Formats: sequence, C-alpha cells, structure tokens
Amino acid sequence: MNAGIAGMTPAATAAAITATPGGTTANGRITVAFQGEHGAFSEEACRLHFGHDVHTLPCRTFEDIFAAVDEGRADYGTVPVENSTAGSINKSFDLLLDHDLKVHGEILLRVHHNLLTVPGNAGTLTQVRSHPQALAQCESYLNRHKYAAVPWYDTAGSAKDLAADPQPGVGVIASKLAAEVYGLEIVDEHIEDMPNNYTRFFVVGRGDPPRAPNSKTTLVFAVPNTPGSLYQALGEFANRNVNLTKLESRPRRNRPWQYVFYLDLDGHWQDPPISAAVVSLLNRAAFVKLLGSYPAAQQLEGNGESSGQTQLLQI
Repeated sequence: MNAGIAGMTPAATAAAITATPGGTTANGRITVAFQGEHGAFSEEACRLHFGHDVHTLPCRTFEDIFAAVDEGRADYGTVPVENSTAGSINKSFDLLLDHDLKVHGEILLRVHHNLLTVPGNAGTLTQVRSHPQALAQCESYLNRHKYAAVPWYDTAGSAKDLAADPQPGVGVIASKLAAEVYGLEIVDEHIEDMPNNYTRFFVVGRGDPPRAPNSKTTLVFAVPNTPGSLYQALGEFANRNVNLTKLESRPRRNRPWQYVFYLDLDGHWQDPPISAAVVSLLNRAAFVKLLGSYPAAQQLEGNGESSGQTQLLQI
C-alpha cells in the first residue's frame, strides 16, 4: 500500500511536486512541462532524465507543452515521439515542424503498466479504467482476470479520479508514480502483454543545446516530386558514411499528396561529414529544417531500464 510520497496525503503529494510558474524556480530547480496529470508516464520520463528533484508542470495537450516553453513558463518540455508497439506519435512531429523549439535530448522509458486500486479494494475488482491505449496493451491480462475494461481520458487521470471518488470494484491501470502520488494500492505489477514496451521522448527547449559527445541529429526536409529526388537526397549522407537511424514520411498539411521526411542520424550537425551533407541537401531539397542535435539517450540495459540519467542534466 502507498500513502503518498514520504507519508504525505495524496493531495499534499500532488501539491508538493507541482511546478511553480515562470521557468526555473528561485532555488535553481528546472521546470519541465509534460502532458497529462501528475503520475503520468511522461512525468516518469521527466524524473528519469532530470532527476527526482525536478519541478514538473502538467499540461492538458501537447500544444500546451510547446506554449509553456515558448512563453518561458517552463524551461523544457517532454513530449513522446515514438512507442515501440504503437509507432510514431504524429502530433509531436507536427508540432516540432510548426515551432522554433529545438530538441535538447531524448529519453527511452520502459513502460510498465500496473493495476491499482484504493487500499482494501483489491479482492473486489470487476472493472478497470485507463486510457484506451493502456487498456489495449493489457488486453490479455484483463481478459484472463475477466475484468471489464472502461476507457478513461488518461492513465494518471484514472488514478486521480479514483482516489478522489473511491468506488468498490474499480481499479485503474497506471504507473507506480501514480500510485505514490494518489495513495493507491498496487494490486499487480507489470501487467502489460508485450514485455518490450518502450516510449521514446524528446526534450524540447529554447535555443540550441551545448554540443555533447555521442550526439544524434533530427531534421525534416521535403524534396521535389521528381524521379530519384529522395534517393539523391539520402545519397548525400550515404556518400559521406553518415549512419541514418530513422526515416519517416508525414503529409505536408498545406500541400495535399506531398510529404515531408523526418530523419534521425548519428552524430552532430557540426561534424564535418554531416554539415557537408546538410549543405548539399539544401541544394536538392524544397526545404530543410534542423530540429536539433542532442545527447543520445543511454542504451537500455538487459532489464529494459535506462542505465541512468542522460547528459541533459549537464546543461
């Protein structure tokens, strides 16, 4: 059973980790915006990256994250960009294209789903609430225990609402952090159907991050609709022995049936082979936007957990 962080009540716990507006706080702690309620997996990613002492600012939408950083109410924002089972999160990539914020880092979070309920309620469960994606990722577990799945607006939100209005027979699927924040009991841990469930996050911020070893670069570009144009664009990197780690197309919203291409590659844009490739790409592409060069997340260890905080803490 959890009674909130350090013995606090759920309300006091949530208040204690709420960020103060206005970016970096008076005591020097960083404010990081994320989407969802306190206890969300995105907040877990914030803590993994910046440490448990970070101030966090919950936001209703991804757009609100970018606005908070743009307006200086947060120093950074943490946005999910890709899940190992569900694929890319298109809204995040669209916002990166629309805004001038740069990618300052990446986070790889192992997503563990847990069954939570109010203390003393574990033996009576008949229905389980959570975000539809979380319910889908735990479908076999729910069917095996004959729990009725009830969609909710948010994983951590389902925990928050149950703590505020305890109901017999009701459980939720959420993170361990949500159990701490809202004083819920963990009935069962790691109930996800797929053992290799990871989410990749970008840390976005104003300006360019300091150059770091072991960098990655993300950019977006479009090419003319002519034979071989994409092949020739990618060839600028292949000819310079630059390793591309991801290529994905998205529709150009202002030009139907035309596409932009998001590209991840190993290295920093100031590395001579990469800068030369980007300059050549500018001559071939309809447009190019550098989204950022940033410290790559540390490799996941055998248990699927990140081996520690990433290098953005040095900013």
